[in-house]
Amino acid sequence: MSAVQELICTEKNGTLSFGNHTLAQKEKQEGYEFDGDLYKVKTSQAMTKLERDGIFVYESVPGTSVKEFTFTQSGVKFKVEGAEDAQITIGLADETEYEVLINQKSIGRMKTNLGGKLNVGIELANEGLVDVEIIG
Repeated sequence: MSAVQELICTEKNGTLSFGNHTLAQKEKQEGYEFDGDLYKVKTSQAMTKLERDGIFVYESVPGTSVKEFTFTQSGVKFKVEGAEDAQITIGLADETEYEVLINQKSIGRMKTNLGGKLNVGIELANEGLVDVEIIG
């Protein structure tokens, strides 16, 4: 398993990695600067949560490790792993329809709620890194 040891870090390719699904106790890091924004991460085996400038970006239950997270022009793209299947919530545009791809295969179109949150269940147990792309 390749958990993010620093809790949050910038990759050489200019993307963000965060979370550590192997931690028994919750840990957090605040004030991480990336692309002019301040990020806060809380993570453990139970959950992983990311905020940008105080606004919700990502949450998983149970906890996950996220690699190469990036905002695209039409959504988000990242790789995720965890010890168990996870319910992942992403903060996007309000009441907007997105196509969700898991390992480059569409699992269908989903619409965000009034608050812009999109919920996706992802099979992670024994899968290693899983590619996720959400396109508007």
